[in-house]
Amino acid sequence: MKIDLNADVAEGCGQDDKLLTIVSSANVCCGLHAGSYSEMLATLQLAKKHKVRVGAHPGLDDRENFGRIHQPLEEADYRALLSYQLGATKALCDLVGVPLAYVKPHGALYNQAAVDEDLSDILVSEIKRFDPNLKVMGLSGGHLVKAAKAHGLEAISEVFADRNYEKDGSLVSRSKDNALIKDTDEAVNHVLQMITEGTVTSICGAKVPVDAQSICLHGDGEHAILFAQNIKEQLERKGIIISP
Repeated sequence: MKIDLNADVAEGCGQDDKLLTIVSSANVCCGLHAGSYSEMLATLQLAKKHKVRVGAHPGLDDRENFGRIHQPLEEADYRALLSYQLGATKALCDLVGVPLAYVKPHGALYNQAAVDEDLSDILVSEIKRFDPNLKVMGLSGGHLVKAAKAHGLEAISEVFADRNYEKDGSLVSRSKDNALIKDTDEAVNHVLQMITEGTVTSICGAKVPVDAQSICLHGDGEHAILFAQNIKEQLERKGIIISP
């Protein structure tokens, strides 16, 4: 069995050098919700060095809230927001000499696309216009994954190592105290259940089906390195290969 392990990087959190020795895919911040062109460049160079697959991680233009507060925009603005960030990331990938393999929206843009069919269609159609060979990474069971498949793009179904789930398969809002998993053993067991059983236990105790093709760790999390190391170690002990 193989599983992808991804992390959000180039967001100025100071953990990228270690994370990129562990993960198999890097969601590179595109410079709007956080980070900068210099952090993008450094991260892409590390990804190339460690042979880590590169994806664009575009978010809302909202540094104050780290791109995690929903902004209702017009369709043209969503398309411009996405195209602007993909173009910048692709240019830096070309400069470094690494391929851009996929797109994974960030924060509020990601969560809204998971539940909003119209928005997911806008984002996927813009990704396809930009490069029809790009894959789309989205929340397992969400509209973004469905839209990618509908548009003929390869979808990567994602689950989260450090986030709790609601009974409808959505992530628990960060406004709630129990949104994040902070215990290492809990995170490892959480991941193993999703991979081996194809389910996640929601905060109300119900088991929810998930398709775990890629596991995400938030690079800004205080436990990111510890979680990544332990998850990789436990997966490899069970003969599960970390691979994009």
